[in-house]
This record gives sequence, C-alpha cells and structure tokens, in this order.
Amino acid sequence: MHADLVIVGAGMVGSALALALEGSGLDILLLDGSPLSVKPFDREAPFEPRVSALSEASRRILQRLHAWDGIAARRAEPYREMQVWDGSGTGQIHFSAASVHAEMLGHIVENRVVQDALLERLHDSALGLLPNARLEQLRHSGDDWLLSLSDGREIRTPLVVAADGANSAVRRLAGCATREWDYLHHAIVTSVRCEKPHQATAWQRFTDDGPLAFLPLAKEGDAHWCSIVWSTTPEQAEKLMALDDDGFRKALGLAFEHRLGAIEHADRRLCIPLRQRHAKRYVEPGLVLIGDAAHTIHPLAGQGVNLGFLDAAVLAEVIEHAHARGENIAEERVLSRFERRRMPHNLAMMAAMEGFQRLFQADPLAVRWLRNAGLRLVDKHHEAKGVFVRQALGLTGDLPNLARV
Repeated sequence: MHADLVIVGAGMVGSALALALEGSGLDILLLDGSPLSVKPFDREAPFEPRVSALSEASRRILQRLHAWDGIAARRAEPYREMQVWDGSGTGQIHFSAASVHAEMLGHIVENRVVQDALLERLHDSALGLLPNARLEQLRHSGDDWLLSLSDGREIRTPLVVAADGANSAVRRLAGCATREWDYLHHAIVTSVRCEKPHQATAWQRFTDDGPLAFLPLAKEGDAHWCSIVWSTTPEQAEKLMALDDDGFRKALGLAFEHRLGAIEHADRRLCIPLRQRHAKRYVEPGLVLIGDAAHTIHPLAGQGVNLGFLDAAVLAEVIEHAHARGENIAEERVLSRFERRRMPHNLAMMAAMEGFQRLFQADPLAVRWLRNAGLRLVDKHHEAKGVFVRQALGLTGDLPNLARV
C-alpha cells in the first residue's frame, strides 16, 4: 500500500488536517486504531466528560471544512462572558465578547461531538480511511517510511504526520525528543446540573489546590448544565473520586463558592493526570508532529485543541503551497516552514498557561497581594482586557487562511 502522505491518528486534529488537504491532488491516507464509525447522536444521553472550549479561529476552520453544521446540529453552547477570581483573595476579572465587538468568546463542545462531525465529513469525502489500523513499527526504507500495522499490512509513504495524541506511537517509534514535566496535579472532569443557569459564562475560580472551571453546556435548552474541570493535588483528587455523588456535589459546591447555587446532579467522573510535554522539534525529513503529539498544555483555558486545529490548518497550507510549486513536500526545508510558524505561538501559549498556574499556586502573602491587586487593576483597564479577549478568540498572530475572515 502506498500514499503521498499518511496521517496517523483520526482524532479531531488529524481528521481536520485530512479534510484541509482534500482536493490538494495528493493521495492522502488517514489511519486510526478505532473503527472510525459515527454513532447516532442521542440528545438525551449524558454529556461526554471531555469537552473543548473552541475559539472563534477553530470555529472558522471547522466551518470551512464543512464540519461546523454537523457540530451545531448536535450540541454546541456559546459563551459570551468569562468570570475569573482568586479564591484566596478579593481579586477578580470579567471578560466580555462585547468589549471587542464580538458576538461570543467561543463554544463549549463535547469532544465526541466534534469528532463525529469530522468523521461524517471524512466518510463523505474521497480521502483514504484505514480503520482498526494499529501502528507497530516505523522505519526508513530508502527515501520513504515503511509503516507496519499489527495485522501485518504495510504502508509506504514519503511523509508521515503524527496526529496520534499525547502518547504518540509515531513520536516514540521515530525517537523524537521531548521536554516534559509532571504538574503534580490531576484534573477531575464531569458534567453537572446547577441550581442557577450558567448565563452563557465560563467561570473559573483559582483555589489553593488548583483552578476549578465551570464551562457552560445546554441540554435541550436547559442552561443549568456545566462541564467542570477541577485541577487539584493527586491526594485531594483521590479523596474526591472516592466520595459518593452526594459528598462530591457538596464538596464541589463549596469549592465553587456556590456561584451557581447548589450542585443538583453530577454525571460520572474521570480523573486525568496532568503532564506538560513539548517536542524539541516538530519536523524532521518526512515526518511532522502536530496537536498533542507535538505539545500538551495545562487545561487551564481549554486551549489545547485550538492549538491543534491551527497546527492542522498551517500544515495543510504549507503542504498545498509547496505541492503547487512542484516542491518535495517531505523535505525538511519545506516542513520547517510549518515549524517556524507554529512553534513560537505554541510556546508562548504554554508559557502563559504555566505562568498563570505558578502565579495562582504561589503561597507567599506578598505574591497573593500582588496577584489580587493585579487582577483588580487589569479588570479596570479595558485595553488590556481587550488583548486577553482577542487571544481567547484565537484571532491574533500568524493566522492560516482557514482561520481568516
């Protein structure tokens, strides 16, 4: 089996890249270990625990890939405001889409909803799909890569794109070096129904143990639902996971200062260890890392998948332009154009998230005082807040064409 380009991993980012390259004239093969099937959407089913805060840039990319309508037809909850406060002080800050004349800051969408909408598009396309394909070996064969699958099949290609997530098999088999460290935190994720409606607002409280986010959801027009991401120490996470539903709801309401009243219901909980990882290089001859295979960040602001979609859009742009000019798309010289555009942006976002995390975990009284004073000061500074809002929209920096107006 041969293809001009093989994308390993048909998650949200890998699927977006494949669709962005549709019509490029290249023979694309997208493989994944899952069946790549789309389940009928059940509006009465519980929310998926994992959600993403899709930026306006990501929405534009998905719109241009003709996947957004499939998302909106399932479930996507817009949010227009953001409330952030320090649980250990008096500092707080409020962000509004209206402050930069935008309709909304973004949408909270279950990852499964995004994935299924993209899969629908893939099944309607002429792109090559290889489900139930598990990569076992990756080695050079002349100028190509030879991919060996667990069922004995082999694929030859000059260019492999690793879009297979944080524990990327491609990255491991290719021996790509990374810098990584453990946050010494776990994130508890679930969906809850609150006594009061969420007001189309993303809420975030910084506690002594870590940030707690309530992100707006809606089920059949019921605006009392939120997705929660509760980052805390492993010891505290273990205690919270051991609580029965009633005990967990009470603990959660207390940690959130009952901003939305009592927690009336909580779905099943997941507990995820948090680890930051960044590949030292995104590219080498015939190989590219994108999305979580290249970088994973703290879920503090839900930016992970947004960085991945921008990776996919920029890489597609670089490959299409090079192919149109008759260049070899597998050359490191060509692929480095992608790395030069994306690495600085990704590192800046990772540094910002790391800075926020460290700032709000700091215990010294002087740091707490400065932190709260800083929040109050920025809250009064409309221009400074506007910069934050535009960053949240994802509409700053070197944007790919798919994310432009």
